[in-house]
This record gives sequence, structure tokens and C-alpha cells, in this order.
Amino acid sequence: MFSDEYFMKIALREAEIARESGEVPVGAIVVSQNQVIARGHNQTELLKDVTAHAEMIATTAAANGLNNKYLNDCTLYVTLEPCAMCAGALAWAQLGRLVYGASDEKRGFTRHEPNLLHPKTVVVSGIMEIACGELLREFFKEKR
Repeated sequence: MFSDEYFMKIALREAEIARESGEVPVGAIVVSQNQVIARGHNQTELLKDVTAHAEMIATTAAANGLNNKYLNDCTLYVTLEPCAMCAGALAWAQLGRLVYGASDEKRGFTRHEPNLLHPKTVVVSGIMEIACGELLREFFKEKR
């Protein structure tokens, strides 16, 4: 059995890919039965699509790979707390478990709609929070 830190490191690699592409460095993976079944990173600039968040891309890929819209036996690892849009999608997917790194003080779902996820979704926050947050801070510092 792998740890949450192990999988968050993989999500952080996805965030690095986003950063290298000039995207806000957020990465996500979906894990089922201890295997990564989907990956995603922000692609809003590349796709000219405001909904192309890491979570949305990874969730869609996982659903396609499983041929099932429900992800109740899956865990989503994401480097930044999901926004309300992403949390809403995760609720519809009936995600089993959400693990995120850094909190999003401005747009995170827990600030606006803390009960947005499916009632059975287990939430774990703060996994590798410093590394996840630092990547974002460095990115925005370079942009300014």
C-alpha cells in the first residue's frame, strides 16, 4: 500500500508540467486500487478553456478509462484545494476520497461551499502542503 505522500508527489510532477507550459502549476491524479489511472494538470491557457482545471481533466480521463461516470472507489490527489466548479464535478462523480495539498484561501470550495462534495466523499487536506504551496507562490512571484 502506497502513502498519500507517495501519490501527492506524482500529482506534484503534473503540476511541474503545467508550470513548464506557463500554466498555473496545479496537478492531479486519480488512483484506483493503488494504481494511477488518470493524470491531469491545468491547461486553461493551452486549450483556451476556463474549465480545463487539473481536477476536471483527471476526472474525465478516469471516467473514460473506467467507462463509468462514478468514481466512488477512487481517490483524487490534487496539489491545490479544488474550486467550487471542480468540487461540484467531484460531487456528481461521487468521488470516494479527495486528498489535496495546499488550501486555496481565495477560491477553495471549503471557503464558499464546504458541503459541496458528495456526502460520502472522505477529505484529507494538507498533504505536502508546504511543497504544493511553494510551487504556486514561486510561479506567481515570477509572473509579477
